Amino acid sequence: MNDTMITLVTGANKGIGREIAAQLAALGHIVVIGARSAELGEKAAAELRATGADATSVVLDVTDPASAAAAADAVEARHGRLDALVNNAGVARPPGSDLAAQRPRSADLDVIRRIFDTNFFGVITVTNALLPLLRRSSAPRVVNVSSSAGSLAAGTDPEIAAVVYAGLSAADLPLAVGYVPSKTALNALTVQYARDLHPDGILVNAVCPGYCATDLNNHSGHRTAAQGAVAAVRMATVPADGPTGTFTDDQGSVPW
Repeated sequence: MNDTMITLVTGANKGIGREIAAQLAALGHIVVIGARSAELGEKAAAELRATGADATSVVLDVTDPASAAAAADAVEARHGRLDALVNNAGVARPPGSDLAAQRPRSADLDVIRRIFDTNFFGVITVTNALLPLLRRSSAPRVVNVSSSAGSLAAGTDPEIAAVVYAGLSAADLPLAVGYVPSKTALNALTVQYARDLHPDGILVNAVCPGYCATDLNNHSGHRTAAQGAVAAVRMATVPADGPTGTFTDDQGSVPW
């Protein structure tokens, strides 16, 4: 078997996903860019190839099981297996919605469902579609890009919140009944997958990129996308006897 790592990153045509793909490519991985748009996915892959990387793209809408299945077929046809899956695709606020749609007292259930379709159900859809290919790897890994916003500890303990949210007051903590619970659910999902797939040697971990300036937050974050990619890259490259069922950032463990 070829020892070169083959990694698929969802939502990788821009932002943190694009940086995860670039950093893994720089480490020698064969990178597959997953993107809803064939044009934007191929553009990102071409830019990586221009740097000497081995990069291709697949059309992948994480909310569409047929799209996930087709992407899995494409990866199988080209590579025969998958060594790492990075579930990076996510949404904080669907286009056309406002913050009131996620405030608990005025929640728009259609908006909440759309967020969960991507951030939670989409991870299940893509992971299960690619599990047969991951099982062919000698050291398979799944990395779920989560957020400390989903930390129950940070949401309820002022001392932890002061660390996780860099000193924000309780009144300033995120209040979004779609995005925040979707990341809490993703963390719980990570643990469930880690337990279920441990006998198969598949490592499953969640990571927090931090508050990065991306389209997700209208570029209001104080970290770069490159900084945000570090934790995911680390977990995508841990050895076969590495950790599973963890939640970390680039500094270490994140309170759950």
